[in-house]
Amino acid sequence: MKSIIFGSNGQDGHYLTNLLNKEHIDVIGVSRSGNYLKTNLANFSEVVELIKIHSPDYIFHLAANSTTRHEALFENHETISTGTFNILEAVRLHSPKTKVFISGSGLQFENNDIPIKETDPFEARDAYSVSRIQSVYAARYFRTLGLQVYVGYFFNHDSPRRSNRHMAQKIASTARSIANGSIEKLEIGDMSVIKEWTYAGDIVEGVWKLVNQDQLMEANISSGLGYSILDWVKVCFDLIGKDYQDYIVEKNTFKAEYRQLVSDATLIKSIGFNPKVPFEELAKMMVLA
Repeated sequence: MKSIIFGSNGQDGHYLTNLLNKEHIDVIGVSRSGNYLKTNLANFSEVVELIKIHSPDYIFHLAANSTTRHEALFENHETISTGTFNILEAVRLHSPKTKVFISGSGLQFENNDIPIKETDPFEARDAYSVSRIQSVYAARYFRTLGLQVYVGYFFNHDSPRRSNRHMAQKIASTARSIANGSIEKLEIGDMSVIKEWTYAGDIVEGVWKLVNQDQLMEANISSGLGYSILDWVKVCFDLIGKDYQDYIVEKNTFKAEYRQLVSDATLIKSIGFNPKVPFEELAKMMVLA
């Protein structure tokens, strides 16, 4: 069997590749960076050529610049929105039996500070959400044309492969540096904000569960467990035996986009998905990486 992963060089692409290799599925990796194919998702003819050549059993569209900044408007439109249309139309024309997974985000839903369900209304709160919402409607449309298209809504998830522009890694790497003798301080915004802190290796297990059944086509792929940023800070600094208050400065002028971003994970758990790595173990993996 064969698969194509768009976004192979990212955190999720890495763990999904490992999982598929264990399942003895060949992986064709596509990414703008790293030692992967450089197929341009915004170029329909390039996407068609790739899918015609390989006729994969699975396609996973994980590619995106995971930022809500308006400046990434056109980049994310090309990668997420246009990329989704190009993949689905190429599959419809040349490989209609391929199962396609499209990644979504908890950020594209209306957020009332309660656990978010898959049936909650969408909200175009930023440029990133606009692209995600459009890609979901594309998935739903192509399902009416007979394609097997799955959507998995991701909430915050992390691993040692996260870059330092992500909060969990920024805190973990700061703690690690301090354990090695650094006297730096880290400025953080509102530490009372609650979100999920799930291990990325577990999340791709949820993706695999989703695409290997045909009753559930859209689901939050998440733990449903929320912790505050302060909880993460405390567990990371406990691991190095330091008082976080000596090194963390709270930026009181920062206003968070939301008070919490947590899912209702009932649906994905109904098909047997349960993340294995607990909050404290994930912190240990990242601080001691």
